[in-house]
Amino acid sequence: MTSYKHTQIGYLMLVVTLAALVLFAWVHITASAEPPSVDSGTNFAVTAVMAAIVFILASFATLTASIDEHYLRIKFGYGIFSRKFVLNQIASARAVKNHWYYGWGIRLWLWPKMWIYNVSGFDAVEVTMKNRKVYRIGTDIPGELEAAIKHAIYTQKI
Repeated sequence: MTSYKHTQIGYLMLVVTLAALVLFAWVHITASAEPPSVDSGTNFAVTAVMAAIVFILASFATLTASIDEHYLRIKFGYGIFSRKFVLNQIASARAVKNHWYYGWGIRLWLWPKMWIYNVSGFDAVEVTMKNRKVYRIGTDIPGELEAAIKHAIYTQKI
């Protein structure tokens, strides 16, 4: 049973994905108006690359954080990029603000050493594991996610 679930939408990523889709459709329509080329394998390769780019962009359009009895789970988009954290291995959680240069997506930041998972904005919850590894999970409601993680950690201890 899930005790917490929230999906943050990265509106800028949705706009970028839509713009890329429109651009690629325009390129494809314009190219098909040209006389057929000798190498049709190139057309297939270009179409495959365009589809892969749209697929990857769409997979980073949302970030869902959920908590159940045993895990804190996060997933981007439709779940191709996901991560789960065992609740009894979480030492602490606190709401933080990311610097603008930390960026969006999945990042390994070396100083301070941490993994960052973010789709939009600068708000996040910093999760410190008992093994001292640090993760930042982006969210538009950091207070709620922090409280849910702390409640889940407390419930695990009982």
